[in-house]
Amino acid sequence: MRSIYELALGESFQKLHPRIRQRFGFNSQDRTASIGYGVMKRIWYNKLVAFPLFIGTFRHILFPQGGCGIPFTIENYAYIDRYGRETVTWVRRFQFPRKVRCFDATMIYSGERKRIVDYLGNKQHLAVDLDVSADANGGIRIRSGEQRFYEGRFRFRFPRWLTGSAEVHEWYDDGEGCYKITVEVRNPVVGRIFLYEGAFQAAFIAAESGAIPVGIKPLRYERRE
Repeated sequence: MRSIYELALGESFQKLHPRIRQRFGFNSQDRTASIGYGVMKRIWYNKLVAFPLFIGTFRHILFPQGGCGIPFTIENYAYIDRYGRETVTWVRRFQFPRKVRCFDATMIYSGERKRIVDYLGNKQHLAVDLDVSADANGGIRIRSGEQRFYEGRFRFRFPRWLTGSAEVHEWYDDGEGCYKITVEVRNPVVGRIFLYEGAFQAAFIAAESGAIPVGIKPLRYERRE
């Protein structure tokens, strides 16, 4: 069984650095998880969008806070969700001096959409199409596309000028012996609205899909992709 990232990348998955293939190559049948811990060199946000970012904190979607040298963790577990979909968690915690900030997501591979769909936040209200590619340095690049909001029977697509387009670049630095990551979110009207960059190590632990720690899975599931 292939991981959702191998499904998305196809033959390009083999172009990834071996350490990146390890981090993005496991699935629920492998009974493993990747636990990353490191430091964000810089976290920045645009004060013009501080209020929307503050609203996002209630759903663990971004936050209006910045700084340098911020400790963080990232937890990636693979499991089968209640709709039978192979799912990978992205549970990120940023330890600021007086507050822990959360940025959560769960990703699936949509056979219908032929791409990865990212459910942002802890209640899967926001579904985002992702384009995944391999970089020349063996890293993985993830770009966000169309965004859809779901709540009960209510649904709509966000117009582009109201959304933030994210680009994630993760790679392994052989010289420093660690993973590096940059995340940038931009809006076509305001420009850059959020950014973080840093480095981390990753440990791979045994993880049964039926025994994932509390707080990792979303509080609500959305079946629509």
